[in-house]
Amino acid sequence: MCMITGIRMIGSRDSTGAVAPSDESPRRAIDRVQFETLISDISARLIAVTSAQLAETIQWAMETVRLFFNADRCALLAVSDNFESVNIAYVSYADGVPHVSSELNLGILFPWVWERALRGQVSVIRTLAELPPEAAEDRANCEGMGTRSFICIPIRVVSARMHLIVIQAVFEEREWPQGYAPRLELLGQVLVNTSERTKASDLARKQAARIAAAVDAAELGFSEWSPETEHPFFDSRLCELLGIGVEEFAKARELWLSRMDPESRATVAENRQRILDGASERTTSEYWYDHPRRGRICLRHSSRRVECELGSGTRIVEAVEDITERRQALEDLQHLRERLESENVYLRQEAKKRLGPDSIIGRSAAIRRALASADQVATTNSTVFLLGETGCGKGRFASYIHECSQRRDRQMIAVNCSAIPPSLMESELFGREKGAYTGALSKQVGRFELAHGSTLFIDEIGELPLEMQVKLLRVLESRTIERLGNPNPISVDVRIIAATNRDIADAVRTGRFRKDLYYRLNVFPIFVPPLRERREDISLFTWAFIKEFAGSMAKPVEVVDPGSLEALSEYSWPGNVRELRNVVERAMIMTTGPNLRIAVPDIIDANATSRTDLAAMQREQIQKVLNETGWRIRGPRGAAARLGLKPTTLEARIKNLGLTRPGI
Repeated sequence: MCMITGIRMIGSRDSTGAVAPSDESPRRAIDRVQFETLISDISARLIAVTSAQLAETIQWAMETVRLFFNADRCALLAVSDNFESVNIAYVSYADGVPHVSSELNLGILFPWVWERALRGQVSVIRTLAELPPEAAEDRANCEGMGTRSFICIPIRVVSARMHLIVIQAVFEEREWPQGYAPRLELLGQVLVNTSERTKASDLARKQAARIAAAVDAAELGFSEWSPETEHPFFDSRLCELLGIGVEEFAKARELWLSRMDPESRATVAENRQRILDGASERTTSEYWYDHPRRGRICLRHSSRRVECELGSGTRIVEAVEDITERRQALEDLQHLRERLESENVYLRQEAKKRLGPDSIIGRSAAIRRALASADQVATTNSTVFLLGETGCGKGRFASYIHECSQRRDRQMIAVNCSAIPPSLMESELFGREKGAYTGALSKQVGRFELAHGSTLFIDEIGELPLEMQVKLLRVLESRTIERLGNPNPISVDVRIIAATNRDIADAVRTGRFRKDLYYRLNVFPIFVPPLRERREDISLFTWAFIKEFAGSMAKPVEVVDPGSLEALSEYSWPGNVRELRNVVERAMIMTTGPNLRIAVPDIIDANATSRTDLAAMQREQIQKVLNETGWRIRGPRGAAARLGLKPTTLEARIKNLGLTRPGI
């Protein structure tokens, strides 16, 4: 501001209020020299401006230019990127001059001037009367703002938005010498360039600070080198990671390579050469490194090729991260996975010994018929429905069918519907997301997902609540599930083996089990015979259980009391094989020698229990329906239709139960 003291302002007023002549050549030459000096002074001040000083400095420049021209308003206007609005960025006002809102879109208020500016034309208006008829809207708005004379200069700078410099006279009309327009345009370019440079510098500093914070948080070390440099640059973090002291800095690169394991050393050298040759833009490798103080650590080494400016060569930037804990955790996880896989193989081998084709004990006709049915269906993907009393071995049959199927390489998944509370049944079968309901603190994978590609054994399916029967039916039909809390369907490939000890046909008739679900499950029913229908197998089971308990109890048994075997064969076994096993276990606990005596349960209690067993109920029901239909099995009025069974299935059950038509 001090430099303009004593300068005769362009177009300044004399003591009479008239405009002083401004066309004297010597004076005009002096004014131009002074204006050139003013621009130089502003430019010099803008060179070293900081982002914090930017607004104040540009405001000072506007004030300085306004005073030089003895104007009433001097503004720097910013044009939006889409060229749809023009707003005041910086403005200087003389005392008593009305202020203009910075929110106004001046491009709309002054369309004629705006169109000229877009074409790069300077508008110099000494009096509003000079405005052409098509600028009527501009004239009206100038009068509304009190503007009597103005100059508008468009400022275009590469890679920056367009700006305008506007100088206005309010109190009087004004001559605006044309020769100053190029200098004002140059001044505007300096102001805009400075603003953009300062903003870019400020943005770069912020980005650099963010990068530095990210690098610090990631605990990365950096190096930079090129073929032309003798020693690469190592930052302090990298020196700390590599265990390289200040005194070793001259040979840091050689120490780095020598402490790698030999195989990784060759890989890193090869990667560096690939980058130098231009074969790769970036490479990444992981290796073990012998740290002089910490011992063996694992590093992740990333390299990137960076082309220098003006063809001055190539630089290689390298980032190094300590991943020892992560690598150790991955190795521990891998060891655990291998251990689990080994244990799983062992357990499956043991399971095959116990649950494979030789695991179902028996030589009776009843068990052979059931095994023949299991062999027929095992190699297919068809649904199997196992029917039989409690303890007769339905779970063993399910395992047998799975181990004979094409899905035997994966573990069979089992779920017991009677052992799961109804409120948890859906999440157990189909899974849940974290927070799906109160108490769901973690994500849970359901049994269907676990059994994907394998077999799902649904035991005691007759205990499944009706509302869950609907959802199970939908899953069986669509082959997709939805986890609780997640509506996205998940496809599953699961073979179903269901089992029940209930009279399921009666449950369908009474509405306790859905008919459509029953038809969906009853694809291939297999009746597992109770132990009393296979008495010739009782001695085989007895000796199998004796062998099992003899090893764990260290009690070798050589002889079973003949009377005990005879009593076992005569007992009705309402609890079936499970009850026999418990009886043998109790006898093994009590024996003290090689001769085993087995106490048979109370016959009266057994008879009382046997009256409620499934086979008796099933036999009674089938016999009743056959008698009512005159032993007509097929047709809409036949016994099979009334029982909800296929005719072939009913015929097989009649044969298994030993039912015969009266008079035959």
